[in-house]
Amino acid sequence: MAEAMTDEARRALALEYLKRLDRGEDFFELFDEHIQLYFPKIGIVDGIDAVREAFAKVGSLLGGIKHDYAYFNYVVVGDTVVVEGTSAGTTADGTAFRAGVTHAGRWCDVMEIRDGRIHRLFVYLDPDYAGADTERYPWLVEAEPETMGSVAS
Repeated sequence: MAEAMTDEARRALALEYLKRLDRGEDFFELFDEHIQLYFPKIGIVDGIDAVREAFAKVGSLLGGIKHDYAYFNYVVVGDTVVVEGTSAGTTADGTAFRAGVTHAGRWCDVMEIRDGRIHRLFVYLDPDYAGADTERYPWLVEAEPETMGSVAS
């Protein structure tokens, strides 16, 4: 029988996942082998191999990312951990994004964490980090900032 996790342990595991993601370290060991992932424009995928493929696709869009850990909002109910936050980074082509400066960078993850592993990870954000989808959303061109300053990678 698996040991019960505390709310704090679940929060710590969610944070560890995001820190490893930012550092470019392996985070897949934090996932259950039967994990289910949802990511916009990818959809729902099941199992660790499919999740690795999905992260490879998403990772190909980014040059680097840094989440703003100090400003996370957490909601923990049972096995469910909701983390809302902001981030900054660059796309693979060097375009900078930062929550509060560009349209990208705000996100929310909903996780199911039990037995020391993430069993479900549903990511809610706009995957158009560069704001390049201006044909369908012309107001993005109007709101484009002249300068961004530096962002963490």
